[in-house]
Amino acid sequence: MSSAPSNLVIAPILIPLLAGALMLFFNERERRLKTVLSVLSILTQMVISLSLLRTVHLDGQTPALVYLVGNWPAPIAINLVVDRLAAVMLMLTGALALPAILYAMERWDKVGPHFHSLFQFLLVGLNGAFLTGDLFNLFVFFEVMLAASYGLVLHGGGLQRVRSGMHYIAVNLVTSLIFLIGIAMVFGATGSLNLAEIALRAEWLEGFSRVALHVGLAMLGLAFLIKAGMWPLCFWLVPAYAAAAGPVAAVFAMLSKVGIYALLRLALLLPGTGAAFGSRVIFIGGAVTLAFASIGLLASQSMKRASAYFILISSGTLLAAFGISTPGGTAGALFYLLSSTLAVSAFFMLVELLEREQDAASGVLAVTQEAFGDSDEVDEEELEVGRVMPSALAVLGIGFTLLAMVLIGLPPLSGFLAKLSILTAVLGPGAGDLATLEGRRAILVVLLLVSGLVALIAMARMGIRTFWAPVEPFTPRVTVMEATPILMLLAMLIALSVLAGPVINLLQFTAADLHDPGRYLNAVLGAERVPPYAGREH
Repeated sequence: MSSAPSNLVIAPILIPLLAGALMLFFNERERRLKTVLSVLSILTQMVISLSLLRTVHLDGQTPALVYLVGNWPAPIAINLVVDRLAAVMLMLTGALALPAILYAMERWDKVGPHFHSLFQFLLVGLNGAFLTGDLFNLFVFFEVMLAASYGLVLHGGGLQRVRSGMHYIAVNLVTSLIFLIGIAMVFGATGSLNLAEIALRAEWLEGFSRVALHVGLAMLGLAFLIKAGMWPLCFWLVPAYAAAAGPVAAVFAMLSKVGIYALLRLALLLPGTGAAFGSRVIFIGGAVTLAFASIGLLASQSMKRASAYFILISSGTLLAAFGISTPGGTAGALFYLLSSTLAVSAFFMLVELLEREQDAASGVLAVTQEAFGDSDEVDEEELEVGRVMPSALAVLGIGFTLLAMVLIGLPPLSGFLAKLSILTAVLGPGAGDLATLEGRRAILVVLLLVSGLVALIAMARMGIRTFWAPVEPFTPRVTVMEATPILMLLAMLIALSVLAGPVINLLQFTAADLHDPGRYLNAVLGAERVPPYAGREH
């Protein structure tokens, strides 16, 4: 393994960290410069993430790239690890971040201070959570991510946004406390914070140490499931996401996936293929979440709340599929994760454009004197800095239709292919009888079909009310720059459908790695230190 690729592992953390810190030195009037820095930062991260993905996927001898911070030997070192799963999540983060920051250029980066810095620090936390190989730094990156999200969820002000944002902050502060106590319990039981070392030692623990480990893992699982939005731990999510600004909600679609990633990563490393976190409990929680979100979607009168319920539908589907814990089901669920996250992110932005004229919080778009000073005062009309796009309603209608097809799961787009992959793993050759695994397979099949029907009813109702028979006619003022990010995400979804074969192949290898933790353990514990430079005295 060459040293150059492994040195790149830390780049997705350093680049947004340096970019966010650098932008703090510039005045809020330098928005164009900040935007350029943000876009360059995200593009660089995407290029590096693609390079890392190519290395770990195409090089059969490199199951994971490991960077030993400080060049200490494993498992003492703080290690950063890129395997297929981490690389896929890094790519998905960049794929969401770029359209979100472009969308924010038109309006939202002007309604509050330090938007671009907060956005970059959020990426630091997200990328670090996917890369870290030890529990404590997973907590650290969680906190970096959450600290930035606190500022972003309140960005723009307004009574509803502040009220929901404060609930969001309170819940996540409690979650962080649970997370930290769980880490302490696991460290006390195993004497290590390294994920690979914990997995090795867990099998041999006895007596009180084993009990302490299980209690610690239960607390970690609780923290991860709160972040993932599992019922009944999800009541904070819908109000906060529905009230957030469009580009913020779009990138927040990734935050719930961090909890699912952490749960999947640690559960499949430990002995028992998910038994340590209770695969049955995870399945039941996911199934109930899917049912709850489907009911909430039907009851939603606001498209923004419906968008947030689609986040819960995604989380419920993923948790239920991972609760069955088979390689085929995991691969299908990962494909669903890609498809649903991209679709919900685009839907958040599209819905904001459709509801903007009726949105009570739109007054925050008039920039306040306190934030920007007398000489930089702008009003609502001045915020329309881009060229207004002709036939905007038709473009939004086409986008709504395509996103509806993905979220419902209609062919031939990626939502259908994702659900088909999960159903094939459950019903296909080698899946076993539907009665196996205590009926979980049959329950998952029914819930996938019913949730698709519910999404069809809800999206048809929203489409009729918005485009076919609106209460009062409206012509949305949409600029080219606002429509472009949505079209970018739609293009990604179409590409995901066209390239479904190679993507499924990648995710099948990813699932195989997850269900064979020996490859990860060998890569981490066998990581070699960088040799001393030539000429150094020994």
